[in-house]
Amino acid sequence: MDAATRPEWRALTERPQAEVLIVGGGINGVATFRDLALQGVDVVLVEKGDVISGASAASSHMIHGGVRYLENGELRLVHEAVVERNDLLRTAAHYVRPLQTTIPIFSTFSGILAAPLRLLRHGSSRPRERGAALIKIGLMIYDSFSRGGGQVRPHAFHGRRRSLELLPDLNDSLRYTATYWDASLREPERLGLDVLRDGIDAGGDRARAATYVAAAAGAAEGGVVLRDAESGEEIVFRASVVVNASGPWTDLTNAALGEPSRFMGGTKGSHIVLDNPELLAATGGREIFFEHNDGRIVLVYPLHGRVLVGTTDLEHDMAEPAVCTEEEVDYFFDLIRHVFPTIAVSREQIVYRFSGVRPLPGHGDVAPGFVSRDYRIEHRELPGGTAVLSLVGGKWTTFRASAERLADDVLGILGRDRRLSTQGLAIGGGRDYPKTPRQFAAWVEDNGAGLPRPRVAQLLERYGTRASQVIAAITADADDAPLATAPAYSTAELRHLAHTERVVHLADVLLRRTDLAFTGGAVAAADEVATVIAPVLGWDEARREAEVDAGLAAVRAAEPAKAAATRAHAAAH
Repeated sequence: MDAATRPEWRALTERPQAEVLIVGGGINGVATFRDLALQGVDVVLVEKGDVISGASAASSHMIHGGVRYLENGELRLVHEAVVERNDLLRTAAHYVRPLQTTIPIFSTFSGILAAPLRLLRHGSSRPRERGAALIKIGLMIYDSFSRGGGQVRPHAFHGRRRSLELLPDLNDSLRYTATYWDASLREPERLGLDVLRDGIDAGGDRARAATYVAAAAGAAEGGVVLRDAESGEEIVFRASVVVNASGPWTDLTNAALGEPSRFMGGTKGSHIVLDNPELLAATGGREIFFEHNDGRIVLVYPLHGRVLVGTTDLEHDMAEPAVCTEEEVDYFFDLIRHVFPTIAVSREQIVYRFSGVRPLPGHGDVAPGFVSRDYRIEHRELPGGTAVLSLVGGKWTTFRASAERLADDVLGILGRDRRLSTQGLAIGGGRDYPKTPRQFAAWVEDNGAGLPRPRVAQLLERYGTRASQVIAAITADADDAPLATAPAYSTAELRHLAHTERVVHLADVLLRRTDLAFTGGAVAAADEVATVIAPVLGWDEARREAEVDAGLAAVRAAEPAKAAATRAHAAAH
């Protein structure tokens, strides 16, 4: 599908103006797009890659209040995040679920004096391991913020004996465990797609979005030069307000527009995904959330039948690609051995790596782990009077709240009133999502359309109540069959995704429309998936082969070059 036939790009060339132009298709950009579309604003979103493909695609798959941010004194942020977590458990129940989280604790009073010192020095002092007393205080405050939300249970403390009864593979030198509840974000990329689609559905012709389109420069005569990545074609686009929601690339975007800034100071976070059944069983279905004696946080998290391990918090130069290094893998393995000393882990069990840069503000000498996770909005103006609002900071948990603040600032500039709040408003397939096992079974029974019930249940889990559209597409397709390389997906299902979800490249499907990359199935399935979707996207054989090569490269993009080359060599021999 070339640029001339891509309807998203064509819609911009035919009407190159709007009230608001949003640059950046991560979660904060698409949420702001949705909010403004719901207010009736004429809004356009452009993203230089695929939707939810930058920092938003490198998350730890959690919706959380950030209990450890209490130590930074960020009470406002933690309270807001807990409120937003509880809201998402209601509005996006298809992807956001309660998550039991356990902290192994190896001391009683460690950190109790260092924590207030770090608060006074704004995180510049040396981190130390947190003991039971400090964690208890933090969780009591955390629970107080959750009161009235009714979505998660209060925390509980257990001594060594009870802790090892519940989780027998934990290091038996621990003294306590603390267990509290946050939320799991099972499918971040799919939730982002739902948010974007809600905006498009709400705004109609006045809500347009185009992926693989970059804001390349500020136009001399006013406006913004937009460049289509597929063809190289450029247009001058005019808007009254530009929202820069490009995350860690915010300063680079402002520089391209002709208004350089130095707002950002993002840190790199890497993750690995392990296929290790013993470690998966050892978690007991809960997230294990702990720290090294240097104060850095690590999580071991069961998800999609695999174990997600993350994350690091390292300084990063945005001119360089973010990759998960061998040193980071060693760090993860050391900490797994510290908490689960009898369970062996190895590089051969790594099925996927990913790494991204958090969109944090510049932070001087503050240690990366103690940089504020709060957000702010910077106001500037381009030549010709176009207002530019730059979002500095922001995270998955608070995307709705930060989008509402951005939208309110935009509405103020436009002289418009807010029609409605997005708080409590169901998102995508979370609308009318069944809340109990009985309701779930009834939905499966009522919406099966002749498909086997286990398959309908699988689709409801995968897409929420939007599964009804997928089921209709599958039953209308006479050539539906499970993939040989990934039987959890079918040919008609993938054709429907390619047709309706703004797919441009094979990598969009492998990494963001399915869980194939995360679970380690993308390499085996790439060729077959490309063959299935090629007719929908108008690919000839040469393009199909090129997409397979590029898709495999994208799946392996977070690996160091040496490791990727070694794996490719092993696969070839």
